[in-house]
Amino acid sequence: MRHAFAIALGGLALAGSSAHPAVAGDPAAGRKIANMCQTCHGVDGYARIPIAPHIGGEPQAYLEAQLMAFKTGAREHEMMTVVTTSLSAQQISDVAAWYAAHTAVATLPDGVNASDAPSACVSCHGADGISVLLDAPNLAGEVNIYIDTQLKAYRIGKRRHEIMSEISADLTDAEIRAFADWYSNIELKIEPIN
Repeated sequence: MRHAFAIALGGLALAGSSAHPAVAGDPAAGRKIANMCQTCHGVDGYARIPIAPHIGGEPQAYLEAQLMAFKTGAREHEMMTVVTTSLSAQQISDVAAWYAAHTAVATLPDGVNASDAPSACVSCHGADGISVLLDAPNLAGEVNIYIDTQLKAYRIGKRRHEIMSEISADLTDAEIRAFADWYSNIELKIEPIN
């Protein structure tokens, strides 16, 4: 119950927050920047390698916040830090707009009921893994080891987030794996920009 309450309060706080002042993103300009992202994330945002997340159809605010975190050093990743260092705030907004303009469509496996989704996750990430908040990522179709690794990073403090750090602190390895398996078993399609 404590987790559900924390999630609800945190979700309200996150919905109105912003990592930096809003800069209008131009998806067409972002498409050009996405060329340097395609090896890992694909030009449509469907990841080509298991250690990279799917980013097509993610909320633009989430993508911008993560890219700015890599750029400023608030979040560390060897490749992403190098990539974002050369990007301006406008370029970050543009590439975020490009990927956000795609539509992520999730389908639960046959015989699976949305009511069985991990209760600690659904108020932010949805039962089907499509984010219900602007500041939370989609989890549908992510490789289970990616989700597992991120949850463990929050649990040990390698990654920090107001909500995720608290939720992950009490999770067992088995719970983390169950959450990761739930979302990895969901079919994800990234629909192109119309």
